[in-house]
Amino acid sequence: QVQLVESGGGLVQSGGSLRLSCAASGSIFTNKAMGWYRQPPGKQRELVAAITSGGTTNYRDSVKGRFAISRDDAKNTVSLQMNSLGLEDTGIYYCNKILGSPWAWGQGTQVTVSS
Repeated sequence: QVQLVESGGGLVQSGGSLRLSCAASGSIFTNKAMGWYRQPPGKQRELVAAITSGGTTNYRDSVKGRFAISRDDAKNTVSLQMNSLGLEDTGIYYCNKILGSPWAWGQGTQVTVSS
């Protein structure tokens, strides 16, 4: 059973930064394209950033230039650096693979941006 554990969220003022981390037991990230998703209040979960096994990244238009996804397969972690946070970035953030059926979702980490 894959267990994904997201951390690093919190309450931050608009314009601030946060760094999220995703960890899992075992080397499950290796050779997997991974992504960070978020679920804004009252909305569906959406993919905001993705990274291939080779390190190629892709971002949702609304976060381009502000978010940076990275991975460390040796440590079995995927991270999301979020800068210039805005109110629209509020939500629960999750990590998971982006191709095929997702693994069981973790609890996510709450990001709340205040004005």
